[in-house]
Amino acid sequence: MRKARTSFALFALAIASLTSTPHVQAQSNGAPAAIPITPSLPMEGRTFSDRPNVLPGVLEGGNGSVHSLSLTATLADSEMPIQSGLTWRIYAINADGTPVLASELEEATPRQILPQGNYIVHVSYGFTSAIARVALRADSITRLAIAAGGLRVTGMIGTEPIPDEDLTYSVYLPDQNDPEARLVVANIASGTILRLPEGDYHVVSTYGKANAISRTDLSVEVGKVTDATISHHGARVTLKLVAMEGAEAFAGTAFSILTPGGDTIHEEIGAFPSLILAEGDYVVVARHEGQVYSREFTVQSGTDAAIEIVGSQ
Repeated sequence: MRKARTSFALFALAIASLTSTPHVQAQSNGAPAAIPITPSLPMEGRTFSDRPNVLPGVLEGGNGSVHSLSLTATLADSEMPIQSGLTWRIYAINADGTPVLASELEEATPRQILPQGNYIVHVSYGFTSAIARVALRADSITRLAIAAGGLRVTGMIGTEPIPDEDLTYSVYLPDQNDPEARLVVANIASGTILRLPEGDYHVVSTYGKANAISRTDLSVEVGKVTDATISHHGARVTLKLVAMEGAEAFAGTAFSILTPGGDTIHEEIGAFPSLILAEGDYVVVARHEGQVYSREFTVQSGTDAAIEIVGSQ
C-alpha cells in the first residue's frame, strides 16, 4: 500500500524534493512558469533550426553549450522500453533553484537538444510516474523505471459475460476501515486496461446506471495485468404505461423506480425506457397527463423483462 500511495503524491512535492529550494514558484493557475522563447540564434557554428527539438528560450543567459538528452522508460522489473502511453516533462532548474517547464513530449523514446545545466525529468504512464534529476554536461541517456501494473475489469451475469458498454468501474485506495477512502479514477469502461502503481485497491463495478453494483478488493503487481471478472446480479427491464395489456405504450410518461420502502432509485421519461436493476423487489410509479399509476414487480438476475403498468387514456 505504501508504494501505491507514494505514487499518487502531488507532483509538486516531488519537484520540490529534487530542487535546492523548498518551494516551487508557479503561475496563478498552479502550472510551472513558462520559459520565454527567443528567436533562433547561431551558436558554435550551428543554428537552432539545424537541431531537432531545440528550445532556444532555455539558453537565455547560458554559455552556449548544448547537449542531447535521450529518454527511455521501462517497467521496474524489465529492461524492455515502454513503447507507448508515456508523457514526458522536462523542467529546467533556474539559478535560484526553481524549476520551469522546458518541454512536454508524448514520444516513447524522445531525444532533446538542451543547453548545459540541471534538469528534472518526469514521466507519467497512466496513473503511475517516475522522476529523476539530470545534470546535463555531455550527451546523455536517461532511463527511468516505473513501478506499474495493469488492471482490467469485466463482468458476468451467471455464466454470461456482460457487454462492455453496460459495465463501468471505479478504483479506490482503501485506508484502514474505509475501503473507498480515496478515489483514484471513476467510470472506466469495462475491458479497458488501466495502468496503476503496484498496490492494493478497492473496485466498485456498476452494471448499467442504477443500482446493480458489486465491490471487490484487488492487488496490482509490477509488470502484470490483473484480470478481474466481477459477478453481478441484475437484469434489464423495459417500462411501459399502456391502456390495456399488450397495447401501445403512452409517450412522454415519467417513470420512478422505488424500493418497497419508498426510496427513489431511478427516474426515466419516455414511451418505453429500458434500464438495468439489481435483483429484488420494486415499485414503479408512472405519471402521464396528470394521472398517476403504480405497480409492484420483481427483478430476477439474468432474466430481462417488460414491465407494463396498465392505466387509461
